[in-house]
Amino acid sequence: MSNDESQIRQVIEAHAATLRTGDVKALLAHYAPQVVEYSLAPPLRQRTDRQDPEPLERWLATFEAPPQRTVTELDIAASGDVAYATSLDCLTATPKGKSESFNLWYRSTLGLRKIDGRWLIAHEHHSVPFEMDGSFRASTNLTP
Repeated sequence: MSNDESQIRQVIEAHAATLRTGDVKALLAHYAPQVVEYSLAPPLRQRTDRQDPEPLERWLATFEAPPQRTVTELDIAASGDVAYATSLDCLTATPKGKSESFNLWYRSTLGLRKIDGRWLIAHEHHSVPFEMDGSFRASTNLTP
């Protein structure tokens, strides 16, 4: 594993670990100033100012406690100041007002840029497969 790949792995693992703390400022430190985001929630594409904590604070407030993100099957490719990483991730959380938690497995692709010597997330894409039988139901019951 190259030094860049090791640094990128550390960024991704630290980002997932920081989510569990609910520390919005620490979470945002892993992002480039401008991020293109394809999240699980609408709209289709978001250009996100990751210096603005309000959207992340609003999302975290929908849970009883900060969610847990588990990163598996992480694969990293890096060249120069650009990299991408793919993984299968699991989000575990309890929605506000509920007593039961859920586990949601999803696909994650991150684009990273090396800015001022630091690897930062510049593109984030999360998705779940959907049924191709015409129902277009999200396949949220899949596990690796």
